[in-house]
Amino acid sequence: MRLPSPLRGALSRAVGGLPPTFWYLWAGTLVNRLGSFVMPFMSLYLTQGRKLSVADAGLIVSLYGVGSSLAGPLGGTLSDRIGRRSTLLLALGLGGLGTMGLGVVRPLWAIAVLTFCVGLVTDLARPAVFAAVTDVVDPEQRPHAFGLLYWAINLGFSCALVLAGFLASRGYLLLFFGDGLTTLLYAGIVFLRVPETHKPQASADREKDGGMMTALRDPVLMAFVLLSFLLGCIFQQSVVGLPLDLAAHGFAPSVYGTLLATNGVIIVVAQPFSTWPLKRFRRAGVLAAASLFTGLGFGWNAYASTVPLFELGIVIWTAGEIMSAAFSPSIVSDLAPASLRGRYQGLYSMSWGASAFVGPALGAEVLSRCGARTLWVGCALLGAAIALGHLAIAPARRRRLTLLGLGHTEEASG
Repeated sequence: MRLPSPLRGALSRAVGGLPPTFWYLWAGTLVNRLGSFVMPFMSLYLTQGRKLSVADAGLIVSLYGVGSSLAGPLGGTLSDRIGRRSTLLLALGLGGLGTMGLGVVRPLWAIAVLTFCVGLVTDLARPAVFAAVTDVVDPEQRPHAFGLLYWAINLGFSCALVLAGFLASRGYLLLFFGDGLTTLLYAGIVFLRVPETHKPQASADREKDGGMMTALRDPVLMAFVLLSFLLGCIFQQSVVGLPLDLAAHGFAPSVYGTLLATNGVIIVVAQPFSTWPLKRFRRAGVLAAASLFTGLGFGWNAYASTVPLFELGIVIWTAGEIMSAAFSPSIVSDLAPASLRGRYQGLYSMSWGASAFVGPALGAEVLSRCGARTLWVGCALLGAAIALGHLAIAPARRRRLTLLGLGHTEEASG
């Protein structure tokens, strides 16, 4: 059956025009995310399987974020110095083995240490992947490419959450081994199919470009990183605040998995087709709207007591997630000098890693001390503040892109 012309055109725009290396990275990301079992259920494993308090569980989960925060700059530096491919193989190999080990160790101190280590080595891969995509994809197509990469993440994640709820009811060990094995499979795809996209830097080149300090002294980048960190703190409440609030309402872990899968399903359906319409608007407006929707979606949980109401909140913040996913890493790519792409993406990744540290601990603390309603209202207010921040920094970013000769990408993207 031949598809109608408008649908064929939409599908062509959604998946066409990108190089093979991108698609191998996309496929590896999808495989890895199909096994993303551990972190969404870590707080439940610690509170129900290991009988820890909510506050202690939140602190241990936050150690993953500590490792992830350090992984961003380290992974970005490694990807510039030793190459994207080598960094990916190192990160995915150690991350897969560490995740399986996390399900075996019994002393709580060992769980805490290994949670930190897994966060560190696993998230070394993120800036390497983003830098590799920047290397092989033209600037005009980067929002589309990053949107498709995010699509793969959520396509796998939506399936993984439903399967993880099923596996968790039969033993948490299955979650750890499934997660670790899919990470190792991603490493195999990189080893067999992904070439090096960046020539490692010589020592003279490293001295010339200034390294990480150049990125840290870039006020346009660092303002964007700060806003990304704050937005990440809101999103992290889906890992700690949401499952614990659902448990307090008497819902089983499988309900949390099924509800959160709604987020992935919406992204799978809408993300590939959202980039082109969004490119008509200024990026600052898109990111401001994304922040408002994110805060509003989590804030809605303050009034939710049934599964459909919680699901409505997820629908709202997923709309915000779709708006921001494609354009945030592409903005960082445009701002970065070619020799510092890994480091710039590493700092951007650090913002999300830092939010994975601060967000769970802060959310658990607010939840235990002040209650769920205070947590959710706080998310709504923070989302509004982030939206104002994106509007405030937009002129400086546009001036930078004009100086770099990329002003057309900013305007084309709105």
